[in-house]
Amino acid sequence: MSTISLFAPSLPLCKSQEFSRSTTIEKNPCPKSTLDTKFNRRNLLKTLGLTIIGDRSARAEPESPVAGTSSRISYSRFLEYLNEGAVMKVDFFENGTVAIAEISIPALNKIQRVKVQLPGVQQELIRKLREKEVDFAAHPMDPNMAAAVLDLLANFAFPLLFLGALLLRSSSPNTPGGPNLPFGLGRSKAKFQMEPNTGITFDDVAGVDEAKQDFQEIVEFLKTPQKFSAVGARIPKGVLLVGPPGTGKTLLAKAIAGEAQVPFFSLSGSDFVEMFVGVGASRVRDLFNKAKTNSPCLVFIDEIDAVGRQRGTGIGGGNDEREQTLNQLLTEMDGFSGNEGVIVIAATNRPEILDSALLRPGRFDRQVSVGLPDVRGREEILKVHSKNKKLDKNVSLSVIAMRTPGFSGADLANLLNEAAILAGRRGKDTITQKEIDDSIDRIVAGMEGTQMTDGKNKILVAYHEIGHAICATLTEGHDPVQKVTLIPRGQARGLTWFIPNEDPSLTSKKQLFARIVGGLGGRAAEEVIFGEPEITTGAAGDLQQVNQIARQMVTRFGMSEIGPWSLIDPAVQSSDVVLRMLARNSMSEKLAEDIDMSVKCIIEKAYEIAKSHIRNNRDAMDKLVDVLLEKETLTGDEFRAILAEFSHTFSGNKEKNTTQELVKA
Repeated sequence: MSTISLFAPSLPLCKSQEFSRSTTIEKNPCPKSTLDTKFNRRNLLKTLGLTIIGDRSARAEPESPVAGTSSRISYSRFLEYLNEGAVMKVDFFENGTVAIAEISIPALNKIQRVKVQLPGVQQELIRKLREKEVDFAAHPMDPNMAAAVLDLLANFAFPLLFLGALLLRSSSPNTPGGPNLPFGLGRSKAKFQMEPNTGITFDDVAGVDEAKQDFQEIVEFLKTPQKFSAVGARIPKGVLLVGPPGTGKTLLAKAIAGEAQVPFFSLSGSDFVEMFVGVGASRVRDLFNKAKTNSPCLVFIDEIDAVGRQRGTGIGGGNDEREQTLNQLLTEMDGFSGNEGVIVIAATNRPEILDSALLRPGRFDRQVSVGLPDVRGREEILKVHSKNKKLDKNVSLSVIAMRTPGFSGADLANLLNEAAILAGRRGKDTITQKEIDDSIDRIVAGMEGTQMTDGKNKILVAYHEIGHAICATLTEGHDPVQKVTLIPRGQARGLTWFIPNEDPSLTSKKQLFARIVGGLGGRAAEEVIFGEPEITTGAAGDLQQVNQIARQMVTRFGMSEIGPWSLIDPAVQSSDVVLRMLARNSMSEKLAEDIDMSVKCIIEKAYEIAKSHIRNNRDAMDKLVDVLLEKETLTGDEFRAILAEFSHTFSGNKEKNTTQELVKA
């Protein structure tokens, strides 16, 4: 057996062999100039089957064929061996991308196992293997791969078990402080501000003077508590803001935070509610624990009806999670320990569904009503929201306030914003009265539609709208006409607008009856002018409004022959559908029949008056329709000027006497 000195010079090898770690020696080596500089003695010794004492590379080979093969050759070199007939056997691994080949080397009288990186199992390669009668087989996975996966899972087994035990312990009800759920589910989602700078003060809130006065006292109490404690006064524990949507409840809370300059927590009632039982109660505890550590402070809960709904009202079961959350809130606000220095401010637009225990003194000591603003309040709100708007000098905020009865603060802010958008779209530098009027029409009635071109339908709609205007104007107690238009908006093919002389805080029986007469004016005009067979579906919305007003006169306001009784059970006004059905079923058949007859009588009387107005003012109506068809829009002043030409319509006492007689009847 021959030996080779460790210091023997390297044998010349051809570069085309591309050996990296170990290689085989060809019979006819290349010239010395083509020596591969990457070849070293260690690779040569491995090729000859020799080892170096103490060499780490001489460790035992792993069992995996892929991992145990250190020799690598290129794919092109592998094909050369295959063509020479030196390849004895091929095993494919890793989806055919790696091959372990057994190559016979006659010079060494041995078979060398080499690893080849394949560009994928090709049909041409398989065909050559079959031609050379080379045994080949495909293996789905490296034998050591499964073992490696099992080892990886074994490494993570203990951390997974530890994490599971930790989660079980944290969700246990015996954990100190209550059932704290994993991943912070039991923590409060309240947004905390140490010294909130909301940019809003009481000067930015208008139209709610009474509410501002109540909150100014609370802010003063927080700043100078000794002024009140000297006379034995204690700080209120809770203030409930009640009012329709958009009236400024959340804006008031921001103003309080900006004025008081004390720690402020803000969140919604729905932040307490989760699908896991106990999460809401845990969040309530966490919230008040944080608030007590930062007292004196303010806690604002918006839409508290999401968690403060009456307990036990659900028919067929209830939500235990919500009731547990409410019970914890009641305990934290006024329980055994108390919450000194923590003022809770809540807002809702449905106070009738709140639990009575939540509304008692000691929890919510004050209930502040934030209603729709009156005409003076609307003007003040418009002044606040118009500070950053470029208004034309002819725009009058008082006129806009008069034209927008029933608008909330949010509606007025949206009105000015829509007007600014229209002004920008039309290329104007300032907001004119035209943009204000169009914005009001858009908010109340919807987007402007395509103008009608059909002559018959246009004439019918014109008579319908003029019928509304004439009947309303000639009926005592009705609001004056603002404008009549044939421009479609929303679902309406035409519109008649009215503007109230004063805020409709209180409405008389005469005014309600006049609204019914005005609402029936369109249908009356269709019947009188075109005949009963030609009446259309255009009065569907008018009839719904008329029926609603008449039914309220009978059942709520006691303005009928039945008497001064309120015939609506309080449960009917509840938001619970089942309670409304039960209350309706509790009414006797005789009483229900009397209500229907009274409503029918009121509507029939109003309809007769409307038809008499149309018959007695036919000339004025034809003239107004001609002008409306020509201009498509009539202002209130233009309408009254044309109507004044037919003086008998105003001076004739026949219609007024008839109206008074029918109302008395």
